[in-house]
Amino acid sequence: MSLITLKTELRQELKLTPQLLQSMEMLRMNSQELLDYLNTVSEENPVIEQGDPASLRSAYAELQQKVSWLDGDVFAPTFTHEDTSQAEPGAMDRETETLCAFLCDQLERRHLSPKILAVAKYLSELVDEDGYLEQEDLDGLAQLHVPEGLIQEALEEVQRLEPPGVGARSLEECLLLQLGRSKSDSPARRIIEAGLLPELSRRHYGPISRQLGLTAEQIQQAEGEIAALEPRPGRAFQPEEPTIYVRPDLFVAQIDGKWQVILNEYYLPQISLSGYYTRLLQETEEKETRAYLRQKMRQAKWIIDSLERRGSTLRRCAEVILKAQMPFFSGKTGELAPMSLSSVASTLEVHPSTVSRAVQGKYLQCRQGTFPLRYFFSRSVNGQGPSRQAVKQRLAALLRGEDPRHPLSDQELCRRLEEEGTVVARRTVAKYRAELGLGSSTARRRR
Repeated sequence: MSLITLKTELRQELKLTPQLLQSMEMLRMNSQELLDYLNTVSEENPVIEQGDPASLRSAYAELQQKVSWLDGDVFAPTFTHEDTSQAEPGAMDRETETLCAFLCDQLERRHLSPKILAVAKYLSELVDEDGYLEQEDLDGLAQLHVPEGLIQEALEEVQRLEPPGVGARSLEECLLLQLGRSKSDSPARRIIEAGLLPELSRRHYGPISRQLGLTAEQIQQAEGEIAALEPRPGRAFQPEEPTIYVRPDLFVAQIDGKWQVILNEYYLPQISLSGYYTRLLQETEEKETRAYLRQKMRQAKWIIDSLERRGSTLRRCAEVILKAQMPFFSGKTGELAPMSLSSVASTLEVHPSTVSRAVQGKYLQCRQGTFPLRYFFSRSVNGQGPSRQAVKQRLAALLRGEDPRHPLSDQELCRRLEEEGTVVARRTVAKYRAELGLGSSTARRRR
């Protein structure tokens, strides 16, 4: 019996072509990425021409006259750029103001023995940008047959330097080095030495009190003392990161009494087909030239079509958001209505992944401010009722109005929310309270 058979079947398959994949990638791009991409393809493809942005500037100026709160400059660069090739006159020399140079300069002034000074300088070069030393580096010195006592003396000398906490091998040691300069056996020191920092960060005062015999007031005082310490001693010597500015992709504004979604394409170059190369494609008889121009023309047309599809998808998503969150945009409430990616996808009759790509990294500017598009997607609690964002806002309002001497427990918060028509579990309240950065009722109690 033969195991090889022939058969025919009819089936449908969806294959992603390179053009479709790139179209999906353009939909995912934020404003700066799209601008960089268009500039790159304009340089590589001679068929693509960029129009004069003067008309865009005048159109944006006209929009600014109609929308009073729209005062940002969309034509400003999104990312700042520092030219480090030429130092600004009078600027600080980063090479001489590094943490390593600062530590070595202090060591030179301490009149140490040549051996300790050499090892201490070596350790200073191993200190990372946050001011920490790795235990592996110290173990490496031991493998080089450097005496353990000499390594320990050099380490102690480094840890005595400024900034306080430098040369520590862990966060706990860094904090203890800073507390050690006060020469006092404080509750903060006892908490760190007992390894109870995780409990303190979660404001679980009960285990700390039982293990160390401290009162709630002493634990809160220690919490404030630890919070005032510097967990990254080398932070002051790190170069400043360039400032990143957000450019909104969409505007929602009321113009002539009608709410509108405005696609922010004022910063994008106006892409069009070159008339010269279009005529050349029709007139030339060289096969290679015609093949090259056809390929570039197809790429240019596809880019223009992809831009239109991207703008259309973004606008349609924003229009659904505007309709669902109209009370928010009109200023009637600061709370959001429940809305999910799948519900928007169902309304637009597209796949949820398309909506996800469309809102990823995009921003919307309205009268209330500039928000990520994902901010407006807030699921309802327990699958029904108000959105999670609305419950969090109401919970924050209740906590702001509580008596600090008798703070509300999670169970009491549940009861008050239920009186307002919102039924949530106690563990849900505890979760939202923690996401708001607020501790338990014990941690919030003040006398």
